[in-house]
Amino acid sequence: MNARTAILCLFFCCVAAAKTATAPALLPPDNRYKADMLLIVAHPDDDVVIGGYLARASLDQHKRIAVIYCTNGDGGGNSVGYEAGAALGQMRIQEARHALQFLHIENAWFLGQHDNPGQNVLWSLGRWHHGEVLEDVVRLIRLTRPDVILTWLPNHVVGEDHDDHQAAGVIATEAFDLAGDPLAFPAQVSAPRNRTGMGNLTEGLHPWQPKKIYYFTDAFEDFGPYWHDARVISPFRKSIVEGTGPVFSQTDISPSRHVSYAKLTAEHQRFYMTQEGDLGVSALAKNDFRDFSYPTHLIFGKSLVGGSITGDVFEGVTPGPIPFTPPPGYHHHENPPKLSLELGGPWAFYREFWKAHDLPNIAKLLPVPEIAAGFGGTLHIPLLISNTTRKPEVVKLICQLPAGWSGGTRFVRYPVKPGETYPVQAEIVAPKTGGHEWQQIRWNAEAGGHSIGSITLRVYLGTSGMPQ
Repeated sequence: MNARTAILCLFFCCVAAAKTATAPALLPPDNRYKADMLLIVAHPDDDVVIGGYLARASLDQHKRIAVIYCTNGDGGGNSVGYEAGAALGQMRIQEARHALQFLHIENAWFLGQHDNPGQNVLWSLGRWHHGEVLEDVVRLIRLTRPDVILTWLPNHVVGEDHDDHQAAGVIATEAFDLAGDPLAFPAQVSAPRNRTGMGNLTEGLHPWQPKKIYYFTDAFEDFGPYWHDARVISPFRKSIVEGTGPVFSQTDISPSRHVSYAKLTAEHQRFYMTQEGDLGVSALAKNDFRDFSYPTHLIFGKSLVGGSITGDVFEGVTPGPIPFTPPPGYHHHENPPKLSLELGGPWAFYREFWKAHDLPNIAKLLPVPEIAAGFGGTLHIPLLISNTTRKPEVVKLICQLPAGWSGGTRFVRYPVKPGETYPVQAEIVAPKTGGHEWQQIRWNAEAGGHSIGSITLRVYLGTSGMPQ
């Protein structure tokens, strides 16, 4: 055998050996980031609202919690210094990291969107570049693989009613329903070409279906250190936090820390000195935690593993993945031809959002829409006049205001073509003085001398949350 033949034989032997060798086992997902619960909020300090429950779950139930902050809070105020804007945002990031360390929460992500002080959820979703943030949150759900997602209530409530809070809840809900779908952001779940090499553009994550989602709220009726005024209780309906989810006592004593969860919440609050951290500092100095002793309420969203509405957050949860469960999604419904009047803007969005994501419990929380107004403030209320008939119509709008209110719509009559929806903006000015009370505003719509529908909006007059 000559040298050339020997080299060829050696080559083919190596190839044969390579073909029969066993590939190494696949590496599992990185367990350093596995979470039992993922908290998705808007701003650094939002976590304080449910700080007592987070302390209970993390310190005493030993649940692994991760947090996503959609913004860095760069649009907020500063209670202790002159730093503002982007500088304040960086300070608030550090405050959040220190606050989470106190609760033994290690993993937190800041998506860097801007803080938008207002009430209209559509403004925040637009300014955040909705799809971009949604992709980021889906990625982090697939990375952390949580059983439970906890987030702000996606609803227009009488409370602080921050549009960023609402937007965080909207995106968290959408991500809950997308993270298990391999067709959603598919580059995330496609294997990298060479995981140890450079320049991989696909991410190697796995689809992940969370099991349960819960919400919490900044409604004025959910008392806490920021507000606890009996005048804000609506006389028109039952409380949205009573009987709608699990409740956790703040006066219970933490087995690991031997103090109340109210005190732990005050300690948590003090890390956010730019954002009313003085409430926690003052309570600790006085050893008076009454303002932090109100129960923590969660609102049940939905569960894919059973369990009761008011049962424990982890009721029905067992280790391991579950199959992807697609939501109903949006469906156009053919209704009999008619003229109609409805609220537009965020109210119109939420009417379809709750149905598309199978959230009947959330849809029932506020049977009649509501909003808060400060004395002398202006409410901008979007209305929609729809004509699904085959002929043009002229619709007359009549606004019924309580005593002391003024304004209305710019015009009285609106021509609406067949198949057309006419958007109308109403501007209503609240009285400059008066008592703190709930009132009602009503719009009636007529065509051809006959009523075609009406809208009632309940208004809490006295304390407004975010500017509208």
